[in-house]
Amino acid sequence: MKGLIAKGSIRRRLVLQLGAVAAILSIAFFLVVQVVADRAAQDTQDNIIAAAATAIADALYADRDRVTLELPYSAFSMLGSISQDRVFYRVVERGQTLTGYDDLPISRKGISENTRRFASFTYRGEMVRAVTVVRSVSLRDERRAVTVTVAQTQRGRAVISSRITATATAIAAVFFMVATGLSFWAAQAALRPINRVARSVARRGPNDLRLVVGETPTELVPLVGALNSFIARLRVSLLRSEEFIADAAHRVRTPLATVRAQAELTHRRLNKPEHKKAIREMIRAIDESSRSAGQLLDHAMVTFRTDSLEKTPVDLVGLLAETCDRLAPTAELKDIEILRELPEDPFEIPGDPVLIQSALRNILDNAIKYSPDDSQITVRAFEDDGFWLQVRDQGRGFGDADLGKLSQRFSRGANVADIVGSGLGLTIADEVAGAHFGRLVISKNKKGAGACVSLVFAQP
Repeated sequence: MKGLIAKGSIRRRLVLQLGAVAAILSIAFFLVVQVVADRAAQDTQDNIIAAAATAIADALYADRDRVTLELPYSAFSMLGSISQDRVFYRVVERGQTLTGYDDLPISRKGISENTRRFASFTYRGEMVRAVTVVRSVSLRDERRAVTVTVAQTQRGRAVISSRITATATAIAAVFFMVATGLSFWAAQAALRPINRVARSVARRGPNDLRLVVGETPTELVPLVGALNSFIARLRVSLLRSEEFIADAAHRVRTPLATVRAQAELTHRRLNKPEHKKAIREMIRAIDESSRSAGQLLDHAMVTFRTDSLEKTPVDLVGLLAETCDRLAPTAELKDIEILRELPEDPFEIPGDPVLIQSALRNILDNAIKYSPDDSQITVRAFEDDGFWLQVRDQGRGFGDADLGKLSQRFSRGANVADIVGSGLGLTIADEVAGAHFGRLVISKNKKGAGACVSLVFAQP
């Protein structure tokens, strides 16, 4: 559309913004699941190795002067059931290793009996998770503290974490795609009221200046209100323009008519041929100015009334007869007889009687103006795939002019240069016909010299 520069798309902006929100939520979901999964895997491994260490510690007992241990099979079976990780252990009493790996680090700092301490460190080239517990064993009259440490590699935890991460990634991807689709749907739904208002206004014809009414979202109320305010101002402007045109037509035609009358009186009083010739040229110029001004104002009036067309039932036959009555005195000045072939039944259509009569007046006035003295003009109204209002004269016709261009503004036949005219009469008739969904038909008189001009309206 001219004058409008499309820059950006609200729909695309909404989709991108909602898609960005969905992406952020998907990433946040992935990170949260990854942290929770890693924490859960860590807690699971800690619980298992702690249970294994407790089982070993519970198997300690006193045998005479020393602490003895029989490693329980259940402690190692529960460690081997969750993965293929390697397991290390060490049991220490008074700094001496009772059993296990002598180089497995043990830290008793800050640990007391019946508590446990977890630690992660690298052992023999692999990251391990270790737990240390302390148990007291009664040996004769004393209690000896025994430290038990169990460590396990973290391959199984990594596998579990990676599986959960892969699942979280898939879920996040699906969530993002679904959220993006829902974002597009939400953008469409959010813009639907705007599209509805736009279609409502776009479907209107150029003459429809009704206010936009109906249910409107709160966010669109200012826009629709501004549009209605503009329509109201435009309607007032058109009404004022029409009133101005009507007033201007009256104020322009009356002085020109007065000047013409005075010029004719002066022409009769003059005796010298050169003076009479000058007055005749002045009278001709006045006639051209008067006719041009009148038809320009008529054309403007037709344009404004067409833009705000109000249709009422119009009797075409009665309107044609009335037009003939009004122009009959003008025809009698040239001894032109207007023959009427009008049916008794009315041809009724919805329309603007002022516009249709203006079109008929211009067509009949042209026929009178271009017809020779003592000739006939035939005015007909008949039905033939529509209502036809036809004016046929015996004048000079259209010569070699292109009939298809005669309805254009200021277009006249090449053989009428000596007759006063503005070239707007057929333009007015054509625009009035178009406003009533009809057409203007221009042709040569098939029954002799002259022209034949018809207004054709569709039957309701």
